[in-house]
Amino acid sequence: MAGLTYKKTGVDIGEAGKFVKRASSLARRAQSSSVLSGIGRFAACFKLDKKYKEPVLVSSTDGVGTKILIAEKLRKFDTIGIDLVAMVVNDIITTGARPLFFLDYFALGKLKGKREEEILKGIVKGCQLSGCSLIGGETAQLGAIYGKDGFDLAGFGVGIIEKGKVIDGRKIKVGDKIIGLASNGLHSNGYSLARKIFPQREWGKYIPSLRRRLGQELLRPTTIYVKAILSLTERFSLKGIANITGGGLLGNIPRILPQGKKVVIKAGSWDIPPIFSLIREKGKISQKEMFATFNLGIGMAIIVSTKETKRVMDALSKMKIASFLIGKIKE
Repeated sequence: MAGLTYKKTGVDIGEAGKFVKRASSLARRAQSSSVLSGIGRFAACFKLDKKYKEPVLVSSTDGVGTKILIAEKLRKFDTIGIDLVAMVVNDIITTGARPLFFLDYFALGKLKGKREEEILKGIVKGCQLSGCSLIGGETAQLGAIYGKDGFDLAGFGVGIIEKGKVIDGRKIKVGDKIIGLASNGLHSNGYSLARKIFPQREWGKYIPSLRRRLGQELLRPTTIYVKAILSLTERFSLKGIANITGGGLLGNIPRILPQGKKVVIKAGSWDIPPIFSLIREKGKISQKEMFATFNLGIGMAIIVSTKETKRVMDALSKMKIASFLIGKIKE
């Protein structure tokens, strides 16, 4: 009788090594000259630009959540890698920082090959869209936890900004305006509720109001706002930036406000994508719950002075990013 091996317990080191080689090749598509050593070693090295006098490093970590269950059931994995990067870099840029590098953590039951490569290609694309380098990651085969087909994703990123340019909300005043940047649908939040409302048997249905199948809508990737926000910070005095993720509009914008200030959102002041109307009607969800759970068509909110509002919105329009004046700041 042959003895036990690591492979027989579900961990294939040989296959993992092959995947690391493929990952290293793909990652080079999203690496700047600052990457001194990347995927394949025990740790990655990244050189900081000397132009910063007082550099501040900004970090964030996040995941994709239960959106991956839809990708798993539909066998469509080319967008959730973009989601993973977006959830991290969109947090980093709320400070005005430029994302430098990204690392992923991929936990799975068993390596499939094509699935992992599609996800990695999405991560590479997300890094390219955000101008950051993919410098490392970890692939953990954990069959005892995830079974044969299950998996999960997590990401970690670091950005940089000059200390005197950090956007922290301290300059926000009463009367300042809130500009909302359009989202690409649900992004990567509220999926535990969305999956309750839309069972798997409905994901293949074509929905006229969406102009696509429901499953395609649910897997639309999170918008990456890095280049747009960095462009605005070079030209305008943005007072606050909020990434509209879990907690929706009501939970995220107040996080950046000074004490004693509150947000007033004007409902109906922007275009709400049809998917949210479907969720509200089919699930009989209250308006308050919708605002507290979903982005409702606003993926990022920026706070500016009244005099700069129009100029900022004009700049976004030139970048072909839809924006709306959605509210203001009050005592």
